[in-house]
Amino acid sequence: QVQPVESGGGLVQPGGSLRLSCTFSQIFSNWAMAWYRQTPGAQRELVAAVNPSGTTNVKDPVKGRFTISRDNAENTVYLEMNDLKPDDTAVYYCGPYPNTRNYWGQGTQVTVSS
Repeated sequence: QVQPVESGGGLVQPGGSLRLSCTFSQIFSNWAMAWYRQTPGAQRELVAAVNPSGTTNVKDPVKGRFTISRDNAENTVYLEMNDLKPDDTAVYYCGPYPNTRNYWGQGTQVTVSS
């Protein structure tokens, strides 16, 4: 299983929280991993990335609200999302960063709505 497997999405009210999880192949253990998101008709965008040593890069639209982390022993990367807004509604994917060979999972839908 090379493609990552995402989970944890769902429907949440504005201001709520969700925690996404992604398990990835051992072959990516020494790669930076990232969360991306995509809305219909738009390009997939980077949300946050974390390298194997734990250094993170969180993009401006979610900075201060989202936290990315990884568990190298479990080959899992997490995205803790707080104070969710309707604009955060998207399909969230995880993958290596950069994802030049299109190692994408099926994604997990996050819907923020009252």
